[in-house]
Amino acid sequence: MEQSLPITIGFDGSPFAFAAVRKGLWLAGKLGAPVRIVRAWTISNAPRPATWQPGYVPPVEDFGAAVEEQTRRELAGVLAEFPDADVSIEVPHGAAGRELIAASAQSSLIVVGTRGLGGFAGLLLGSVSDQVVEHAQCDVLVARLVDADPAPERALKLDQAIG
Repeated sequence: MEQSLPITIGFDGSPFAFAAVRKGLWLAGKLGAPVRIVRAWTISNAPRPATWQPGYVPPVEDFGAAVEEQTRRELAGVLAEFPDADVSIEVPHGAAGRELIAASAQSSLIVVGTRGLGGFAGLLLGSVSDQVVEHAQCDVLVARLVDADPAPERALKLDQAIG
């Protein structure tokens, strides 16, 4: 039997991303599909690796390891809700939209949240979600937070300064 392509879920740690993870894992369970959770990152949004110290910039691999460790820690509770799920976590270094679009070539479905951590207050669909909807090579599911403010205050310092 041919293995099915995974359902790929974009994750950035936002409440919207957690909604996407839960929706994607639920759907994968119904379809018997594997799940690939993708957390794209850049140096500017990666956690500081354990090897960081003043005057020393660790290699990019150390940042990648820190991103993966943080992602696994953040997702532990949600993944425990779906113990039978076949889940892999990938942390490619690059812009989120670009990395999710690239992942779509080997996916049956991409699941993203309506928003992420960045962007400007008032937008109902974030730029990454918009890019994925427009350019993905597979179907896209945009998961919503039904009982939440669709455009909450943004969490990033840049957004607070601009807003």
